[in-house]
Amino acid sequence: MMPLSMADAGQAQIIKRIGGTPEVKKHLENLGFNVGGEVCIVSELAGNLIVKVKESRVAVSEELARKIMV
Repeated sequence: MMPLSMADAGQAQIIKRIGGTPEVKKHLENLGFNVGGEVCIVSELAGNLIVKVKESRVAVSEELARKIMV
């Protein structure tokens, strides 16, 4: 298990755990990040990620990406 920020771009990953405060977990859940869901990094720029989750693309900061374990 590793943070999403360390995963390879273009490779589908399964979300195993989401960390952080209850507010952070709820925010990520509202964006479509759920345990067991699939996520794929589209691109990375200065540590921030563009990820594909549930057929949409979402920008995630490096800080939030470290809370998503794949």
